[in-house]
Amino acid sequence: MEFQESIRQRKGKEKIIMLTAYDYQIAKILDEINIDLILVGDSLGMVVQGHSNTKSVTMMDMIYHIKAVARGAKNTPIIGDMPINSCNTTRDGLENARKFMDAGAHGVKIEGNKPELTRTLLEAGIPVMGHVGMLPQMAETYRVKGKKPEEAEKIFQDALDLDKLDVFSIVLECIPKSLAKKITENVKTPTIGIGAGKYCDGQVLVINDMLGLDESFKPKYVKRYAILNKVITDAVARFVKEVSAGKYPDEEHTYH
Repeated sequence: MEFQESIRQRKGKEKIIMLTAYDYQIAKILDEINIDLILVGDSLGMVVQGHSNTKSVTMMDMIYHIKAVARGAKNTPIIGDMPINSCNTTRDGLENARKFMDAGAHGVKIEGNKPELTRTLLEAGIPVMGHVGMLPQMAETYRVKGKKPEEAEKIFQDALDLDKLDVFSIVLECIPKSLAKKITENVKTPTIGIGAGKYCDGQVLVINDMLGLDESFKPKYVKRYAILNKVITDAVARFVKEVSAGKYPDEEHTYH
């Protein structure tokens, strides 16, 4: 069974789990835990490169990280985020999506409702994950989308359009839970939420956020499952102290 069909069959039965990864070691850990999907997100522009948004991420950046993740994840399907300006034309989108697949991705995620591109990729045998709601590549500011009736209706219609195109899943980002519930109940496609409440068919988080690597980034939807910022800070402080005091390396950590 192809992975996208397996994901589709989970709708309404078992929650879908997706996390981001950007490097070999994290991908290897996620692969061993056996989550459903790994997303190589263009969020790497923020959590890896240190930019304030995702708008500077290039195809070269994405391919580099997809290759690294593919070396670590041998069993988990990998989805690559099509970055800004990679899909300006359908022809460009198809060419770049094929580059993702060659780099080790099993499918691609496209922000927004792009029916011609989505149809072309699907016809070419490239699995597509949709993405509606707050769209980081297009947003001037990051905020909840869909609180206003006209905005909510547009998001709802975009989700219906993607559902008809037969994408294998749709990410719902930063929308009210009532809207996410309405979408989830009206599409046959599984929905994966990030800041969209509990009614989605699955959930995704940026791995750096859920592990607490940057305490200054605190959107409401992020739950910290660890505080690695403190763990790393404490470990480095101990290293500095031991080296300064001549305690490291000791005999146990020295070749003879």
